[in-house]
Amino acid sequence: MEKVNWKVEGMTCTNCALTVNKYLQSQGMQNVKVNFIGGDVSFELPENSSPKAIAKGINGLGYTVKNDEPTKKSKRLFSNHLQRFWFCFVFTGPLMLHMIPGVHIHFLMNPYVQLGLTIPVFIVGMDFFGRSAIRSLLKGIPNMNVLIALGAVAAFGYSLYGTLIGRAEEFLFYETAATIITLVFLGNWMEDRSVETTQAALKKLAVKQKSMANMIAYDDQHQEHVFPVESTSLKVGDLLLIKSGEQVPMDCKILWGEAQINEAIISGESVPVFKKMNDHLIGGSILESGTIKAYVTAVGEDTVLSNILRLVRDAQSEKPPVQQLADKISAIFVPTVVSIAVITVLINYFATDIGFGASLLRGIAVLVISCPCAMGLATPAAIAVGLGRAARNGILFKNAKSLEIFKSIKQVVFDKTGTLTTGHFDIVGASVGQWSIVNGQWEKTSNEVNASNNIITPEEFKRIAYSLEKYSNHPIASAISKNWKSKEDIRWAKIEEVKGLGMQATDKDGNTYVAGSFKAAAALTNDHSHNVYIIRNNELLGWIDVADEIRAEAKEVINSLKKRGIKTILLSGDKKEKCEQVGKIWGIDLIIGEQTPEHKLEKIAQFNQEVPTAMVGDGINDAPALAKATVGISLSDSTQVAMQSAQVVLMNHGLKNLPLALGLGKHTYITIKENLFWAFAYNIVAIPVAALGYLNPTFGALVMGLSDVVLAVNSVRLNFKKVA
Repeated sequence: MEKVNWKVEGMTCTNCALTVNKYLQSQGMQNVKVNFIGGDVSFELPENSSPKAIAKGINGLGYTVKNDEPTKKSKRLFSNHLQRFWFCFVFTGPLMLHMIPGVHIHFLMNPYVQLGLTIPVFIVGMDFFGRSAIRSLLKGIPNMNVLIALGAVAAFGYSLYGTLIGRAEEFLFYETAATIITLVFLGNWMEDRSVETTQAALKKLAVKQKSMANMIAYDDQHQEHVFPVESTSLKVGDLLLIKSGEQVPMDCKILWGEAQINEAIISGESVPVFKKMNDHLIGGSILESGTIKAYVTAVGEDTVLSNILRLVRDAQSEKPPVQQLADKISAIFVPTVVSIAVITVLINYFATDIGFGASLLRGIAVLVISCPCAMGLATPAAIAVGLGRAARNGILFKNAKSLEIFKSIKQVVFDKTGTLTTGHFDIVGASVGQWSIVNGQWEKTSNEVNASNNIITPEEFKRIAYSLEKYSNHPIASAISKNWKSKEDIRWAKIEEVKGLGMQATDKDGNTYVAGSFKAAAALTNDHSHNVYIIRNNELLGWIDVADEIRAEAKEVINSLKKRGIKTILLSGDKKEKCEQVGKIWGIDLIIGEQTPEHKLEKIAQFNQEVPTAMVGDGINDAPALAKATVGISLSDSTQVAMQSAQVVLMNHGLKNLPLALGLGKHTYITIKENLFWAFAYNIVAIPVAALGYLNPTFGALVMGLSDVVLAVNSVRLNFKKVA
């Protein structure tokens, strides 16, 4: 199936998203995801389905699909809520003057003057609220605009009836209809502005996707020419000149030059990073000093920035468990409120002596004060801010569920190599015959590995080790082949990598060679303290020791977790002695070494049964455990398998943002709970207050709009709260 991603404008609440979702599913679309805050809609399009027809159907619901194809201009009178508010306010303002104590303008009390002032407001209101209400009712999912439209129509219709029968003094509620429409437009505008602030971090990333670039081209005389182009027109392989102060237009690799690069766009760190030839640059980062030539390695949806935005959009479209209750209530909220409003009118009319006009006013107040948007906005607003701050700091949540689950994590399991260490090994020791590496140099010593092999020189030993290890992708093998690269490597008749042992080869003369772990040399020596043993024809030639560089931030991260009461565990396939050695340096609570991928999976399953557990890993052998953990976390320089298995990816090749990720998860959940409490408390208190006559519809319309603003502002606080 074809994957479709659209921007849909006009969705203002959960019910809008439900309407679009329901329509797409009814048309046979698969894996539908709708995010009303960002306007992102994605689905899988079955064969023989027309995207144009689907877009036309969504436009018919009252929303606007903004895809690559031009859309028809809206036939509505105004394009946004602020324009509608100011137009309506011109006519509503005079009607509201008599609400001011001591102000009484006689001619404004004339019912026909009030009717004339109200009609333009009513037309604009019904053009928006009425259309939306009718469409939502036809689709079986009534939205908030049904309540507003009913309230305005009731007030206007009752007043018009009184005017026509000549009893206007008893039926004069024109200002109620006008102020409801006008103030709800104001509230909707404030709500839109507030919701936009929750998207600020993501919009900042999206803007960075478009820029100008200096493209290098050569004429038929091989003369170099530089000319400006838009970044969106670049292709993989294009050559670029990037100068000081310019933005890197697309993901690139440096061919010439050196520069200081500000990668704060995805790292949150403003300190520039030094880059040189063969280093990769992330599109959207800023070249602070220097000049470089580079070629484009990725464009469009394949760039790092696009992948970040896609992951965040997908995560925003996911519904965490905490939102399910709010969604269920939102789906039945409007019919419930309409029923309460009708009951309010009937009880007040028959059980009190206030009359039908005052009873109707209380019913209208119930309609206007109710706010299903608040319940629908509570979770998405908090998640939008949480995901935005995370993305800005190089933390990518693949789904909103993992953001919520972080609140309950009680222990974190770390792999060692590539996670708590950098995965970059250096040769720190080696020995062959009477030669050993001392302080980085080969020196003759009295410590012989095997007296019969004195004829093996260090150079020959290095050549053999390089010739074997260059065929392996293991980090230790890569370190040996990189440090001991030789132009005169051995040509093998046969070579293979045996899991758990190492590299085995046979040369053209029939000599056999092995570069492997102690397991391969166990019959030849009792010394199991070294990393790699080199064997020829079943004789031990020598050994090699390598050391993995410890991540500078590892100890600080572990200390931060321990302060929060989170238990730390080291789970590694490395030797027990080495694990204990480095585990004690970091102060890890529990150290478990010599674990196969199967053992790691079993251990994670066991830990999960005890308490919610997060797993941080980077290798292929970590993938099953990452998938099994309550939350799997991988680093951006991990293997693709590990990144796909994890729910959270830490960018910037490091652990430093792990405490921030945990803190954001916890505080986002706290914010969601605060928002839901406010949304439910507001409606639980406001509806009875309106039904008892303590709140008029005019004030209710203003407070209803402000209720959404309160939730958005509370959510935006996540951008500034100390969470790590």
